[in-house]
Amino acid sequence: MLPTWERAPGERYSVSFVTLPPVTPELRAAVLGDHLDRLFRAAWALTGAREDAEDLVQETYERVLRRPREIAREEDALPYLLGVLRNTWVDTIRSRARRPTVPLDLESADPVGAPSPLEQVAAREVFAVVASLPEDWRDTVTAVDVAGLSYAEAAKALGVPVGTIMSRLSRGRERVAEKLGPR
Repeated sequence: MLPTWERAPGERYSVSFVTLPPVTPELRAAVLGDHLDRLFRAAWALTGAREDAEDLVQETYERVLRRPREIAREEDALPYLLGVLRNTWVDTIRSRARRPTVPLDLESADPVGAPSPLEQVAAREVFAVVASLPEDWRDTVTAVDVAGLSYAEAAKALGVPVGTIMSRLSRGRERVAEKLGPR
């Protein structure tokens, strides 16, 4: 049960509890299945930071579990989850714009099983470049290169033709290569 806060005009807030709908085995399989790693990589590419990516994936799962939706086929689950992830990210960006934040230094925290420092630096560089791309290119690069969707799946998830996916992906990859430069 989750608390909700209600207030009638001129009254104090009162708390009531909302019961979430039951999680069906199909929904659990679709949400908690093989898609966590892909969603995390997609979230990292969108946010540019590991901690923000973890929060984004948690918020995405919370949204999906709060409002269950029937998914006809297993191959539709990942594009659906990526759509929810993207919409959650957009909502997060909009809410951040409305309220000031104070950055915290969480870089010193080293979770168990984390990549090596060299891998973390390389991943941060790549994800920072992907996060700096224009929105259309960033979404496409994230869907195809980070989450591993096919062109058709990415087109379905982003609501554009396959040719548009190929064009955006090409331009996005070129920009990433330019910014990372020869090493």
